[in-house]
Amino acid sequence: MILPVILAGGSGTRLWPLSRELYPKQLLGLIDENSMLQNTVLRLADLKNIGAPIVLCNEQHRFMVAEQLRRIKTDKAVILLEPVGRNTAPAIAVAALKAIKIDPDAVLLILPADHDIKNTKNFSETVLTGADLAMKEYLITFGIIPSGPETGYGYIRKGKKPDLFKTDDTGSRPEVVLIDKFIEKPDLKTAVHYVESCNYCWNSGMFMFKASTILKELEKYVPEILTACAEALAHGKEDLDFFRLNKEAFEACPSDSIDYAIMEKTRHGAMILFDADWDDLGSWESLWQVGRKDERQNVIHGDVLMHDVKNSLLYAADRMIAAVGLEDHIVVETTDAVLISPRNRVQDIKKLVNRLKADNRPEVHTHRKVYRPWGTYETIARSQRFLVKRTTVKSGSKLSLQKHFHRAEHWIVVRGTALVTRGEDQFILREDESTYIPLGVPHRLENPGQTPLEIIEVQSGSYLNEKDIVRLEDMYGRPVN
Repeated sequence: MILPVILAGGSGTRLWPLSRELYPKQLLGLIDENSMLQNTVLRLADLKNIGAPIVLCNEQHRFMVAEQLRRIKTDKAVILLEPVGRNTAPAIAVAALKAIKIDPDAVLLILPADHDIKNTKNFSETVLTGADLAMKEYLITFGIIPSGPETGYGYIRKGKKPDLFKTDDTGSRPEVVLIDKFIEKPDLKTAVHYVESCNYCWNSGMFMFKASTILKELEKYVPEILTACAEALAHGKEDLDFFRLNKEAFEACPSDSIDYAIMEKTRHGAMILFDADWDDLGSWESLWQVGRKDERQNVIHGDVLMHDVKNSLLYAADRMIAAVGLEDHIVVETTDAVLISPRNRVQDIKKLVNRLKADNRPEVHTHRKVYRPWGTYETIARSQRFLVKRTTVKSGSKLSLQKHFHRAEHWIVVRGTALVTRGEDQFILREDESTYIPLGVPHRLENPGQTPLEIIEVQSGSYLNEKDIVRLEDMYGRPVN
């Protein structure tokens, strides 16, 4: 059985301000109406003998990941929660330990959740070849045939061609070579040389191997990683639809990539040359490259008004962008931030994000719209002693039973039906009806209806912060007081 392992951690800082720590790029619909995570799962639909995916994600993203999988009818996925980021080697080690309990002969297909692959037919054929090689105890990586010099990717130098298949069986398969060397991201001159030599591939970060094989190699080369991951699983616990790795054990695990930890050292590594119109959507420049362009080579999203603009990407999420005389630029608008950059400087966006982190700015962590397991809330207006939110609650969902020490709340139902708990009372509010929640009174908001519930919430008080929440009951496994 092939078990997909989807690596859905990370924050996607090079796609700021659209991607934030609490709503990263793999959860965004960058290409179509589906998120990158959803497209990664949907890409597997044509494969045979494939099991439910194992998804590794940051515990802060768990409810969004589960909801996105539910929407594409992938309810049986195993979702492993990483308490901290420890790179790809520990993530794959945990997945392999989990997979081998599901199927001792499982072949793992390692897929980052932020790739765009247009030629799914070639992808499926490549995966089948990889599965055959994995059953022969090879550790497979997918090497992307370069379409041009690229300084944002690592490279892999081709080795010899191994004699892996029967002579009459090679014509319909993608080319396979042994791995000679992994190479870090080069400068432009070196990248041009690599492409012209036809002896290098881009490092895709996709792998295939038997769970038992990769565990043997982990034991051989990085036993400390395997030991820590085994401890994290053994002392982890089920949490609703998730499995939460033990924090203490996983924090003690060394951080390393699977490339450095295993693939550069193993004697069983091979590379399948992969030509399937692939892109790692890691920057705004890559989104311009893959985007649908107008007659002046502009990629446009949202409400955009232009005059004499060419070779640019303009992304309007909330308001209109008006641009005059731009060339080779990136302009991205969100509700709380606007990014403007030459296309050839987008790699420096990470420096801006580091500044935001150093200044403890909220724009690095979250958007004004915040996602919760029950729905969303969005800040509309804020002053020193009041705050206005638009809160949306999904059908059948409810907030925690809670109280506040520093604020009172006014709720106005503008859509749907609300079931309100206020102290000892419980009552229904319909559209255009409202209620008042005094300071210190336990309360809960529920949506008993079939349509989303939307309320306008006005908070007033001396301290208007999410830290002023005392949870008394919660259906989502979050800590209560």
